[in-house]
Amino acid sequence: MKKVILFIFVALLIASCSTTKRFSNATAPAQTVLANNAGRDGSSYQKAIIIHASSESTGVPAEYQWLKNHYPGYQTKMQTLVFHQKKPYDIIEIVTAEGQDKNIYFDISNYFGKL
Repeated sequence: MKKVILFIFVALLIASCSTTKRFSNATAPAQTVLANNAGRDGSSYQKAIIIHASSESTGVPAEYQWLKNHYPGYQTKMQTLVFHQKKPYDIIEIVTAEGQDKNIYFDISNYFGKL
């Protein structure tokens, strides 16, 4: 009887480990970013791209997805966290594919500090 119970326990354990949710992180950042960003190009604090994410694990990739979508072929020079009027912003310095230096501002207040 003990062997049967042990067998059932092991079978249930194996079954629970093999059934996982599958999702694509590749689409999450694109869906997370763009809501309510009309008229925002990331060129200043006032025009910062608002990242609508619930955690840093989706918010940070969303920033880079936005850059990839708007500046294909860009290169990152540096990323800086700053506080402006008590709100956190990421400023990402890039070089566009055409060789132009730009600072892109992201409002990260929705997810900053949330893992």
